[in-house]
Amino acid sequence: MELESFVLQNGNKVMQAYNHDEKFIHNFFDYKNESNSYPERLEELSNRSFLREELANVIKTFMEPFGISDKAAQHIGELAENGVVVIGGQQAGIMTGPLYSVHKAITVILLAEMKRKELGVPVIPVFWVAGEDHDLNEINHVYTETSGMVTKHKYREKYILKLMASDAEYSHEMMTTFVKDTFRQFGETEHTKALLDEVLTAVRMETTLTGFFVRLMNDLFSEHGLLLIDSAYKPLRELEKSHFSDLIQEAENIAKMIASKEEEFDALGFGKPIEAEYDAANLFYVHETGRVLLTRDDGYFVNSSAGIRFTTDELLKVASEEPWLLSNNVATRPIMQDLVLPVLAFVGGPGEIAYWALLKDAFHHLGIKMPILVPRISITLITPQAQQAMTDVSMSLSDVLSGKVQEEREQFIGTLHNERFEDLIRETETLLESKYSELASATDRSMEQLLQKNLEFHKKQLDFLRNKAEESILIKHDVALRKYRILENELIPEGSLQERIYTPYTFMNQYGTKLVRDLLRQPLKMDGTHQIVYL
Repeated sequence: MELESFVLQNGNKVMQAYNHDEKFIHNFFDYKNESNSYPERLEELSNRSFLREELANVIKTFMEPFGISDKAAQHIGELAENGVVVIGGQQAGIMTGPLYSVHKAITVILLAEMKRKELGVPVIPVFWVAGEDHDLNEINHVYTETSGMVTKHKYREKYILKLMASDAEYSHEMMTTFVKDTFRQFGETEHTKALLDEVLTAVRMETTLTGFFVRLMNDLFSEHGLLLIDSAYKPLRELEKSHFSDLIQEAENIAKMIASKEEEFDALGFGKPIEAEYDAANLFYVHETGRVLLTRDDGYFVNSSAGIRFTTDELLKVASEEPWLLSNNVATRPIMQDLVLPVLAFVGGPGEIAYWALLKDAFHHLGIKMPILVPRISITLITPQAQQAMTDVSMSLSDVLSGKVQEEREQFIGTLHNERFEDLIRETETLLESKYSELASATDRSMEQLLQKNLEFHKKQLDFLRNKAEESILIKHDVALRKYRILENELIPEGSLQERIYTPYTFMNQYGTKLVRDLLRQPLKMDGTHQIVYL
């Protein structure tokens, strides 16, 4: 395994500003992403109170069914005392979802280990599983390369509209079939059987999409003591009671601050990441029809389509007595994390950092500051066959990742044309047109339509020959053309970075179960550059 750093062209505009524009950071965040910020943030956390023992017990109780390693047990104990956390999170994707879920966990672990050494205090890696999310279409699929094409494989079980991932139970038979079919697309290697057995064991032992995700992630990172917690876990909701009450009572002020901040963000050319509304409640209610978003209307918290209508006092009662019926939206989830956990730093992707930029005033209104935000490590894995393909077609990694593969392939195809054959086809077409013109002049007008139709028939036959000749050339040069397909399918599938498309099991099937362990041993940089790992 070899490593190099790479600067992506046409990078994300928000990330460019976050990494280089001090005015942007000052306007939208409390801390710069630099070493000097950590002691200050640590001091701030020391002046706040957290239900540490209760929180540690909640995480312990949640993780026990999945297995708690010695390192994780140590971290839970430290959290109960004076530990602080580095946290990141993701939806509960099938087979861990895309690679960036694993990259996020890797960043959390490496940053926690680094800051533990630098600060001399327990810094604990935590992964927040967004089990409350209900958009199951975002997590119910995996991609594989099938017959030279990137194919989306969707888990077909039907779920109730807006059912949370943590409540979405799957059919063991259907999920087993889905996983086996997915591995079949990966192809058989020396690692396939062991990997497939591990994933099928997780399928068998769990019942929900969130449970399936957590068991796989726990298995991948238990050696490093990564703590996992589901945002929809009822005991966690119990700890959030008072914070839900604050969010309800301050809903109007919070909504105004977020919407106003987004207008400022948009005016600077960064767009509207969450389309914030001034009448938003920024909370969901778990109704019999599913998880539904609440808005504020004339002093009430409502969802008209579900027929829901709460007074403030009624919703406060829900928060106090049945807090598991409430959940946060994209705007209040970061605030809730920071109120419940002693968050030293948050690890996020470009999209997350964009919507966090809207929350500074809301954090301050609740008497807290935003944590340090650290962009997750971004990685592209280069297999030996992809590396060889770049060499064979004389393309640089920069060309590949900037989307030039298709252009290069078309240029290559352009060099393959049989010019002599094409010239003869054109000559034949010209001769046909000339002779049919003579035929037309040698007969009466009643034959014109028939002659034209006959001419078109012969021209179509010539087109057929032309296409067959091109097809023959492409078949003859398929080995060379396959190199371009390898580069597109492996490195920029669907026109996106590899980490946004493929599950890590795609590459573990080729490299082995030690892939994640070996990645964690690399000197991966957290400086905004893209990390290239040659397998």
